[in-house]
Amino acid sequence: MREYLVVFLVAAVVTHLLTVVAREIALRTGAVAKVRDRDVHAEPIPYLGGLAMLGGLWAAYLVAQQLPFLSTRNPFSSDALPVLVAGSLVCAVGVVDDIFDLDALTKFGGQVLAVGVLVYAGIQFKYFYQSTGEVFSLDTGQGALLTAFVVLATVNAVNFIDGLDGLAAGVIGISAAAFFLFCYALAYLNDLTLATTGALLAAALTGACAGFLVHNFHPARLFMGDSGSMLIGLVLSATAITITTQFPPGDLVQGADGARASLLPVLLPFALPILILIVPLADLVLAVVRRTRAGRSPFAPDKQHLHHRLLEIGHSHRRAVIIMWLWAGLIAFGVVLASVFTGPIVWAGLGLSLLVTLALTFALPHVHDPAEALKEPQPTPDSEPRTTL
Repeated sequence: MREYLVVFLVAAVVTHLLTVVAREIALRTGAVAKVRDRDVHAEPIPYLGGLAMLGGLWAAYLVAQQLPFLSTRNPFSSDALPVLVAGSLVCAVGVVDDIFDLDALTKFGGQVLAVGVLVYAGIQFKYFYQSTGEVFSLDTGQGALLTAFVVLATVNAVNFIDGLDGLAAGVIGISAAAFFLFCYALAYLNDLTLATTGALLAAALTGACAGFLVHNFHPARLFMGDSGSMLIGLVLSATAITITTQFPPGDLVQGADGARASLLPVLLPFALPILILIVPLADLVLAVVRRTRAGRSPFAPDKQHLHHRLLEIGHSHRRAVIIMWLWAGLIAFGVVLASVFTGPIVWAGLGLSLLVTLALTFALPHVHDPAEALKEPQPTPDSEPRTTL
């Protein structure tokens, strides 16, 4: 656990320091978010935060190779390295987009190419449990298609929610922390090696998001841009997939207190990226349906996204972001805890967390904070995510 803490800290510190470099590169190359009527920010903000996050991830990986425990049980060369290579590729596509504003089809092509790197390296779904406990194996083609669907959906969902300062980095950082808990607990309970690819990448991704948030929380001094949103979306989904590439399915059967784990441990690599992002994914689907029914392009901006609605009911910019963090944490940690641990205490804790989150979402706007109102003027709901599909 101590070495994973080192990985987290290295990713956080390096990302935090590299944001200064990324900001300077963005200013020199013109990768700047200009002020538009529908945006929240009131002055031009540089992009390219993804470069700093990529640097943090690579630094954490290189340091992990030198740590006593992780280096002697090195599972990373066959799994973690291809994930970082694919992440570097999609980040490069995002950098070009942040500077030159690529069309959606070109960006999608870059994402598909990055998925190809993962599949070529063997980072793809290979099996699932059936309800009877038997194993359902996927052939290479089926695994590749399912992998492409999950990764591309996650990448574009993260890209889609990058509409408020700190929102995407916070949601993905919380999600990565939950998946680290899942990987570590499942390996520990099943007496397997604790040096897992998923745990390493999850710890590094959590650190990178934390280091970036210092500069990205409202009011943001730097945006991650497409270079960052596509990077962290790919790394999160690929991290979840690696659990099926490192362990045979029969090894992941033991839950807490000697009970057999639920079906979720094997289904979670597929379900977690979707469950964690269920709120933004639902927002994405509703936006496409809403715009199509109105006879507009699915990519045309409007003012009815979830974060717009939170602002409309009375939340401030920061509070709206924190509310969405809470929902991400509730879903991510709730799924992880339910998959590994059992008992009434777990379900009671999840139920209480749900009630608290609901209360903060819908009751808190009616509690007026004069100090907050004076400190931060309410942004108008006429805003749109800085990056779109």
